[in-house]
Amino acid sequence: MTMIGVDQIGVQSTNPQPLLMISEAAVNRLLKMMQEKQLEGYALRVFVAGGGCSGLQYGMTFDDEVREGDNEFYAGNLRVLVDPISVNYLMGASIDFVDTLMGGGFKIDNPNAVSSCGCGHSFRARDTDYSEEDDDAPVGGGCGTCGY
Repeated sequence: MTMIGVDQIGVQSTNPQPLLMISEAAVNRLLKMMQEKQLEGYALRVFVAGGGCSGLQYGMTFDDEVREGDNEFYAGNLRVLVDPISVNYLMGASIDFVDTLMGGGFKIDNPNAVSSCGCGHSFRARDTDYSEEDDDAPVGGGCGTCGY
């Protein structure tokens, strides 16, 4: 584990660059949530699934099972799991927890996304087979979560 910047905790995989960057605010909020739900022995599972208005969507859940091929590592005291397919979409991404007067939430900044929905919960990845002119390419808009 390496410290990156002042408030980022680097999460190292077997690759030379950090797999995920998780801010201290996000780590603290997630650990607090796990404590409130009495989830001792659980980890944060971060994943990417098909869906959302841009083609792919982010997901996070608490999980007590390590599956074959999972990348397992720590951000501070938070154990994190990422499946081998999601690693390809999340390499170099960062997770933060933002708390404002309008409410709080987790924010994922992903360098692998070429476009995102206005709410930031879905994205189109750089390695999709769509060209900018392709009529079948997923486009942002119509998200049921944010109204964009």
